[in-house]
Amino acid sequence: MHPDLTERILQHLETADKVDTLDLATIFAEDHQKIVGALKSIQAHGELVTAETVTHKSLGLTDEGRAVVEHGSHEALVYALVPPEGIAQAALMTAGGANAKVGFSKAMSHGWILVDKSVTPPLVRRKVDTITDVVRSQLQQVALGKGDQLPAKEVADFKKRKLLQETTTKSFVLARGPEFATTLTKLETDLTVEMLANGLWDQLKFKAYNFDALGAPPTRGHLHPLLKVRTEFRQIFLEMGFSEMPTNNYVESSFWNFDALYQPQQHPARDAHDTFFVNHPARSHKFPQDYLERVKKVHSVGGYGSKGYGYDWKIEEAQKNLLRTHTTAVSARMLYKLANQEGGFKAAKYFSIDKVFRNETLDATHLAEFHQVEGVIADVGLTLGDLIGTLYEFFRKLGITQLEFKPAYNPYTEPSMEIFCYHPGLAKWIEVGNSGVFRPEMLLPMGLPENVNVIAWGLSLERPTMIKYGINNIRDLVGPKVDLKMVEEGPICRLDHV
Repeated sequence: MHPDLTERILQHLETADKVDTLDLATIFAEDHQKIVGALKSIQAHGELVTAETVTHKSLGLTDEGRAVVEHGSHEALVYALVPPEGIAQAALMTAGGANAKVGFSKAMSHGWILVDKSVTPPLVRRKVDTITDVVRSQLQQVALGKGDQLPAKEVADFKKRKLLQETTTKSFVLARGPEFATTLTKLETDLTVEMLANGLWDQLKFKAYNFDALGAPPTRGHLHPLLKVRTEFRQIFLEMGFSEMPTNNYVESSFWNFDALYQPQQHPARDAHDTFFVNHPARSHKFPQDYLERVKKVHSVGGYGSKGYGYDWKIEEAQKNLLRTHTTAVSARMLYKLANQEGGFKAAKYFSIDKVFRNETLDATHLAEFHQVEGVIADVGLTLGDLIGTLYEFFRKLGITQLEFKPAYNPYTEPSMEIFCYHPGLAKWIEVGNSGVFRPEMLLPMGLPENVNVIAWGLSLERPTMIKYGINNIRDLVGPKVDLKMVEEGPICRLDHV
């Protein structure tokens, strides 16, 4: 660590039986910590020296004590403020500042001043013509390193007045060890094959293992910010009594992704420009036949009070496999299962948070793969008012209280609403999600009772994550350009619940 300093210490020990590291710091005009560091280097080379720990207690001045040495004691300063004709006590306290009260008390006890009550108002007058500032003189001795000469009573008083403080210093008394030498031999850190082959290892000195040293931090996994925010969203849904839907099928048939949601086969979203279709396997063939026929009928000629879309519905289009474009396909499966369960319909609340895929142009805010957060409630007689109330409660738990709703169009919800919230940082309203009441053309073919309504809403997981972690470009959050240090050092997510 300090090659020159280590040799100077060893050379000094060659002529001295013992020496304290504090004395070495004075002799070599070096900081004591440097001397201790050099000692550690010497000890790493074996038993060249012995070191005995010694504790030294010494007196030192506080900031207030140093001010007394420079300007005088509090009592002397108060005495100096008293003019020959006297001064009102209130005026003296004001002139003396923060330490005037202590100074006045001490000056009175020393007999330097008195309070003349023979006049009105009473005046503080000098009782003696001259004084000796003993406190300042004694503290000057401490500043010169002669604090051990102070009487114990004075030391206790100065500590009480916070003019002195006791400091403890650890040092080492060094002596020559059994392997003493005035130079350091380089210690080997690695045992090589060559050393073993030629026997050189027997002549070398090896550095001892330090089993107390900190090792390299182990490489371990870290949760991505998306997963941290997902955990918070999931907890909110669970607090509101929702059950999580199974979303482990990224590949979905067009039937469940589009047709079951009453989305016509000519809809632009079903075009290859917007959807990733799968080649192997290209088609699905297992569908609930009765349900499929009801879906076909409601699309083609209508039913349940609807005229339908009036086109020739084709099974070939419904069979096409794709990467699901929304988790609402999972909601459709769950609602169909709910409608056909044993014991009849029972009210339910579902949620899902998982990946969806869309063939979109990539930019700073859009990826072809992202996460959708979705909530679904099925019960008798639900209305748009229930949806709005649920949305206020859901977003309140996210820390968002200023909401606005705008009418919108979705093929499978009517009425439909876009959800906007006020962003204080941007000072404007931003869209945060979509919502609506599922259409009867979607629900009744499943077998749900006519008096059952289903309300639902959805939003992306990426947008709130970007806002929470201050990320402006989505490619800095997901993809090959992500800074792994951001993932490792990112804080845990705590949404501001209201």
